[in-house]
Amino acid sequence: MKPWDRFFKEKMTLLLSEKRSVVDIGGGLRISNKKGNRYDKEREWMLPLLTGIKYVILDTVPDYKPDIVGDIQALPLEDNSQEAIVCLAVLESVPDPFKACEEMYRVLEVGGYCFVYLPFLYYYHAEKNYYKDYWRFSKDALPVLFKNFSNMEIMAIRGALGTLVRLSPLGRFKFIENCAYFLDRITGKLTSNQVSGYYIFLKK
Repeated sequence: MKPWDRFFKEKMTLLLSEKRSVVDIGGGLRISNKKGNRYDKEREWMLPLLTGIKYVILDTVPDYKPDIVGDIQALPLEDNSQEAIVCLAVLESVPDPFKACEEMYRVLEVGGYCFVYLPFLYYYHAEKNYYKDYWRFSKDALPVLFKNFSNMEIMAIRGALGTLVRLSPLGRFKFIENCAYFLDRITGKLTSNQVSGYYIFLKK
C-alpha cells in the first residue's frame, strides 16, 4: 500500500471510529450510490465503519440528492456543532478557500476532526454548471489555510515522477503509475516538493 493510501485509510478509520457523525462536504468520500455525484467501489471498506454513524453529504446543488444544500463559504450549520468533517477536492473549487477553512473550523466542536484533500500539481478539473477550478496549493499554503486548528498532519500524494505521469495520458495506466512510484522510491523523489497534492488531517 502506498504511503498516502495508508494515511487515508488510517485517518478515516480513526475518524469513523471515534466520531458518531460526519459531514462530507462535496461527497468526496464517494461511498454512497444514492447521493453524491460519484461512487467508488474501492471505498466500500468504509461502509461497516458507518454503522451507527450519522453520515450526511453537503453540496452546493441539489442535483445529486445531498442531505444538505449549502456553500462551504457560509455553512448552514451552528457553531461548534459537528464532530467531524471530510472535505476532499473542494477548496480549489471555491472563490475564497480561506473563508471556507474558517467556516469548517467554526462549525467543528472542540476536539473535532477534519480530513481534507488539496491538489497541487494536478490537471484542470472543473465541471460545467457544477463547480469551477480556481486554485492550487503548495505545502507552504497549508499552515496559512489551517492556522486556527490545534493539530495538523500532512501527507503528500505521489512523488515527482508519479505526478508527472499522472499529468500525462500515461496516468490512465495503473502499471505505469506503479512503475513511477517505484522509481520515486529508489531515487528519493517521494520527498520531493513536486507532488500531486496533499491529504491533511486536522483537529480543532
